[in-house]
Amino acid sequence: MAEQDHISGAGDPGTEEGSAEERAMLRRDRLLAAFTLIAGLGLAVGLPFALKEGAEFFLPTTAALVIAIALVPILEWLERRHIPSPIAAFACVLVFVAAAGLAIVAIVIPATEFFRKLPERIDRIQMNLAPLIDLYSSLEKSVNRTVRHLAAAGPVKPAATTAVTPPGSIVELAATTAPGIVIQIFFGILVVFFFLSHWTKLRRQTINNRSSFGGAMATARVIQDVVDDTAAYLGTITLINAALGAVIAFALWLVGMPFPVMWGGIAALLNYVPYFGPIAAAMLLAVGGLMTFNDIWLALLPPAIMIGCHLLEANAITPLIVGHRLTINPVLILISISFWSWVWGTPGAVLAVPLLIILQTVAGAAGKPDIAGFLFEHGTLTQQRRARFGRGRSGDEAGG
Repeated sequence: MAEQDHISGAGDPGTEEGSAEERAMLRRDRLLAAFTLIAGLGLAVGLPFALKEGAEFFLPTTAALVIAIALVPILEWLERRHIPSPIAAFACVLVFVAAAGLAIVAIVIPATEFFRKLPERIDRIQMNLAPLIDLYSSLEKSVNRTVRHLAAAGPVKPAATTAVTPPGSIVELAATTAPGIVIQIFFGILVVFFFLSHWTKLRRQTINNRSSFGGAMATARVIQDVVDDTAAYLGTITLINAALGAVIAFALWLVGMPFPVMWGGIAALLNYVPYFGPIAAAMLLAVGGLMTFNDIWLALLPPAIMIGCHLLEANAITPLIVGHRLTINPVLILISISFWSWVWGTPGAVLAVPLLIILQTVAGAAGKPDIAGFLFEHGTLTQQRRARFGRGRSGDEAGG
């Protein structure tokens, strides 16, 4: 009897039609998966080069969006006090511009004056480094002999050099570089203002445009997580860096380092770049110490202060304050810093961690795609298609 049912089922035109339809749908799923994978790979390969070539547009836009997201909690706090969104957005922008201007006045102007004296202090730096120079003199002679030997083996064409006249003053430097920078800064400020002034309406429209209640709730949760994590990280790190800069400035003032506020500001600013920023700050402080003090051990005291304060902050204070919520894999941090510094240089390195937090939050909400399974008929799309097809067939059989 079962054999007869099987034979009759094998010859059923409805079954053959259903199998053909299912095979056609599976082939279409695989073709769609292949196109999706190829498009994703093309986007992943081409996007970094597009970002690098279009840095004049993408860098200020991205920086402005990150800053605007970090200012959203202040905007919402003002709006809860019945302050209109444009006025609240203008207040947020004004606070940020004032803080940035204060940092520029405290860092850039004294730094220009201090490092202008670098050519005059070369002799002092050489005198302080004399013990180290004597220690490595034999190695230098060996390297010079090797270079002369290689040069004698064949003619070596000298590298073409182009004489570049350095700017004679801060006014000339500003006149040659200011127009583009001013335009980018003004563009970024406008992006921050308009983003904040339309934030509440934009968020409401984004959530209401979802086709289901679950989708709307998921969208609202992702938006809130992005805002909370980005604002919490930048706000906390800003307070920590400001305190670190103040402590370093006070310690440098005690040892007699000129412009201690400037050095504290440089240390606070570079501390936004994990791992590499403190090293760069210590190297700059070493140069400043060698320019200022006659004793090499006293000259190395400023970088030692920087390193000591950073080790205390990075290993005790920051983990205690930040906690585990914003803990990020160090490997991902290094990859993000390397990538964004290659794309946009130093500003990209400063933006690396906030961008990593935003991407991690969005990716965590979207879930990890099963690309291999999706391509080879074991992914979510094919399984859902099969499930819907099976339910449709069951319903048809039940209805029949």
